Amino acid sequence: MKELVETIARALVDHPEEVQVKSGEGAQVTVLELKVHPEDLGKVIGRQGRTAKAIRTLLGAAGMKHRKRYTLEILED
Repeated sequence: MKELVETIARALVDHPEEVQVKSGEGAQVTVLELKVHPEDLGKVIGRQGRTAKAIRTLLGAAGMKHRKRYTLEILED
């Protein structure tokens, strides 16, 4: 899942080399933290959060196949 989020984020941003995804295991959910260059934050979030919502939807659908729950957190500096 980490690679999925990383691939999507790299395709969206202007600074793909600065895309970082960290994974944290929780009790029932795996949290993926996405960090991008500050200039690219708006591109990852999108208008009214539509792009971020779409990424989260894909993550949820892919997680169903693995029978796990994933959440995406977009970090800003």
